[in-house]
Amino acid sequence: MKAIALIIGRELGAYFRGWSGWLIAAGILLMQGLLFNVYALGDGEKLSSKVLQDYFYFSMGMTIVASVLLSMRLIAEERHDGTMVLLLTSPATDWQITVGKWMSAWLFVLLILAGSFYMPLMVAVNGSVHPGHIFAGYFGLVLVGAATTAMGTFTSSLTSSQVVAVILGAILATLTCVMWLFSKVAAPPLDELMAYLDFYYKHYQDFREGTIHTRSVVFFGSVTFFFLLLTRQVLGARRWR
Repeated sequence: MKAIALIIGRELGAYFRGWSGWLIAAGILLMQGLLFNVYALGDGEKLSSKVLQDYFYFSMGMTIVASVLLSMRLIAEERHDGTMVLLLTSPATDWQITVGKWMSAWLFVLLILAGSFYMPLMVAVNGSVHPGHIFAGYFGLVLVGAATTAMGTFTSSLTSSQVVAVILGAILATLTCVMWLFSKVAAPPLDELMAYLDFYYKHYQDFREGTIHTRSVVFFGSVTFFFLLLTRQVLGARRWR
């Protein structure tokens, strides 16, 4: 745990000391604010619950973008700067490196989500909103952030280029949101599998509407673990080269 904490502290410090973390956070919050005013509030009179649903709809997209951008540097930067050898020869295990890197990006995503919390509170102040709806929506965003940062950590481990890492991460993240399209043209039983792998329609939409289902929590947790496991395997393979 000490090694993981040290890695998290090091990576979070890099986000706070550098310009990239602040720029990504500011850009995401700015886009969320604009979308909130134009898309959620500026579309005529609506029920407060519908405004919240719209807010959580585009917030999912912003969370995915933030996760991919923040995780692109985690391992690719180490390889580019030539510090990967030092990291792999340290006392930290592959799992500790993987979890520490991933958790640092995920925690920064959570900070961005915390910075956006005033938007649904504005809806609650000016309308009738159930606190459970806000909790469920943000819980879904936390899970989406965990899964997509794990994807980004994996793609970052595959290359020394942050540009390539973010492109691969964006492709993976996009595929998870359009699987329902492929499910419509696939033959059984592949269509059911593709529909199940879709992030939004199959799993996140319940959170957006204020409902938490155990199956969706397990799904996002499984996706997170799967990509962390893949990252650990990549690091292990590089350690023995």
